[in-house]
Amino acid sequence: MDAKEIELKAKALTKAATQNEPASNIVSLLKELQQGVKATEDLLRSTRVGIIVNKFKQHKSPEVARLSSEIVSKWRNEVNKQKAGGSASASQRSSGSPRPAQHGTASPAGSTPSDKLSKLSVPPDKRTWKADGVDVNQTGNRARDNCIGLMYDGLCFNSTEPPRVVLSKAAAVEAAAYSAFGPETKEPYRTKIRSLFQNLKNKSNPMLRVRVLGNEVTPEYFVKMTHDELRSAEQREQDRKIQKENMDKAMVAQAERSISTSLQCGKCGQRKVTYTEAQTRSADEPMTLFCTSPFLGRTFTGPDGIRAYFRLLGELLLIDATWGGGRGEDGCCVV
Repeated sequence: MDAKEIELKAKALTKAATQNEPASNIVSLLKELQQGVKATEDLLRSTRVGIIVNKFKQHKSPEVARLSSEIVSKWRNEVNKQKAGGSASASQRSSGSPRPAQHGTASPAGSTPSDKLSKLSVPPDKRTWKADGVDVNQTGNRARDNCIGLMYDGLCFNSTEPPRVVLSKAAAVEAAAYSAFGPETKEPYRTKIRSLFQNLKNKSNPMLRVRVLGNEVTPEYFVKMTHDELRSAEQREQDRKIQKENMDKAMVAQAERSISTSLQCGKCGQRKVTYTEAQTRSADEPMTLFCTSPFLGRTFTGPDGIRAYFRLLGELLLIDATWGGGRGEDGCCVV
C-alpha cells in the first residue's frame, strides 16, 4: 500500500469517526491498514496515519480500541527495529567491515528466519507460553519462573504481539510484583500474581492486555493498580449507569398525601391521619384508599380505608360488625 492509498484510508477513518459510522466499518478500515502498511518513520510522518489510528484507542467499541492499539504498537516496534538496524549498519560501515551479500527477500532487522520468538505458531486465542515455545526460565527460581509463565499466558491471550515482546513484558511485570510484594514465599506476592492473571484473561477487558503490552501502563504501575483501575472503561460506565438509576429511583417523588382532621387514629388519638388513593386492581375496580398514622407509621387499607373513604365523601355509613369497628391488626384505627 503506497502513501496515497494510506492517506485515503486515513481520511476514510476520520470521516467514519465524525459521522458515527458503525464499528464494523472502522474495523474493516483498520484491518486493511494493519495488513497493507509497511511502517517506516518517513511514511508515518508524511501520511500522519499513526496519529489518526492512535485516536481510536479511546473508541467506545472494545474491538476498535483493541485493534487500533495493536496497530500502533506494531508500527512502533517496526520503526524501532529499523532504527536499531540502521545504527548497526552505520557502525559496520564506519569500522570497515565488509557488507554481506543479500540474496532473495531480506529478513526484518534484528531477526533471523530461524528466530521462533518473532513468529506466531498458533492462533491468538490458543496462545500459551508452551504453545509459543518460549523459555520462561528467566530468574533461576522455579516459583518466580512459573509466575512469569502465568503472566505470559495472561498477556498473550488473543494478542498478535511477537513472543519476544510478550516474554519481555511478562518478566518485567513479575519483577515489579516481586519488588513490591515479594519474596515469592509470601502470600501477598502469590495473591497479586493470581489477581493480575485473572484480570489479564478477562474477556470483557481486552484493552488491559493491550495497554500493558504497549507500555501505556508500566509494569510498576500495573502491579499497584486498584480493583477499580483494573476494570475497563465500559465496566466503569455500566456501574455508573446502575448507580445513577438507583439514585433516580431513590429520588422519585412520592405520591402526595392529604391530611384530614376528620380522621382519628384510635390508638394514638391524633387527628393527623394522611390518606391517598392508588389503582391497585383492574381499571374497572374502585381505587384503593391508603390511610397512614404519621406517629405510628402504619398504613391501613381494606375496611378501615373504605370507612374513611365514605366519611371523606360525607356519606357516613353504618359499619358492619364483621369489620371489627374499623380497627387494624394492632388495634389502631383510622377514624
